[in-house]
Amino acid sequence: MAIASTHFSPLTIADYAARAAETDQRSDGGSLSFPLLGLFGEIGSLLSEVKKKQRDRASYLGYAGAVVEELGDVLWYLSTVAARGGIALNDIFAEATPGPHLQARNKGEALSFAAVQPAIMTRAIEPTEAFERTLLKLAGDVGLLVIDQEAGRLVDSPSSLLGRLSAITRTLIQAANEAGVTLEAAAVKNLAKTADRWPRERTYPAPLDAGAEPEEQLPRDLTIEIFERQVRGQTYVFQRCNGINIGDRLTDNAMTADDYRFHDVFHYAHVAVLTWSPVIRALLRLKRKSDLKIDDAEDGARATLIEEGITTWIFGQAIELDLFANMKRGDMPFDLLKHVRQFVAGYEAERCPLWLWEEAILQGYTAFRFLREHRRGRVRIDMNNRQLSIEALT
Repeated sequence: MAIASTHFSPLTIADYAARAAETDQRSDGGSLSFPLLGLFGEIGSLLSEVKKKQRDRASYLGYAGAVVEELGDVLWYLSTVAARGGIALNDIFAEATPGPHLQARNKGEALSFAAVQPAIMTRAIEPTEAFERTLLKLAGDVGLLVIDQEAGRLVDSPSSLLGRLSAITRTLIQAANEAGVTLEAAAVKNLAKTADRWPRERTYPAPLDAGAEPEEQLPRDLTIEIFERQVRGQTYVFQRCNGINIGDRLTDNAMTADDYRFHDVFHYAHVAVLTWSPVIRALLRLKRKSDLKIDDAEDGARATLIEEGITTWIFGQAIELDLFANMKRGDMPFDLLKHVRQFVAGYEAERCPLWLWEEAILQGYTAFRFLREHRRGRVRIDMNNRQLSIEALT
């Protein structure tokens, strides 16, 4: 029986540039300033990875992966500078690698990332002196580009911009070769990362417990009343569902009052938006007992502690950011969301894209700010529409 082979086409530079341009969400009139700042910053991040590996050679195990990610980020900003400057990234790479590549460009042929690097390379697990020197040169090349921009020498001068970007690209290719990293791998990883954070279309994945027994699924539609009450001079938060009190009465559990007593609303947001919450599963007695492995790993005490840890950690960040009051979709710090993903590594919530985590956090904090102001409210979980809403509770 014949076995059909799968053909993998190499990623072209033009295709990457087109997809990268779709994630340029800045509304600053197409100025070069923002991507130039980003390009310079990502070169600094690459240098920082080298510094960390030199300082902590034995303990810093994420060096190789970080270099791939940072090279992808450099590539994104390089592509964005080129696009805003009206220059095709394909032309820049062709100019940076003359010979047949330049001839191909003149013929209008698409250049692939694979074509500009050696076919076989060995990934470097530690930075070499040559790599360090090349990165410093790369920083210098970008610095010259910034100087030209500030001096106005790039205005209405595509040839000057092409020359600077080609020099940067030439050094970037050299750096990738010395690190043993294919720019294609860096580009693919970068596209996946941007889609994870800023997708073109937001398609909600199926609920994480879609395959569970109906009686063990998280509620698709549920209303919870949350309110404060004085008990012997102490203020507690109570929760009621269908006329029945649920959970323990809560205080802030802190020396300084910060209203964390309302924090269960964050778990309700996890249910509504992420379709995940070991805490609420335990609260509503919805552990997936039909599957012993899932019951033990995904719904067990450790998963519950991880969710509580995430919630507490995000709250600490939120205090510094005015409880996310002025943030809209797409504004949440990328590093914050990356840390959240690291918290849940190995658990089913790891499958939730970063943009979905952002929606859950923003909706949860909208409800939290309402409770903080009104001290009571009626929360509705609407998993079908991935919404957590809150209204006044008289």
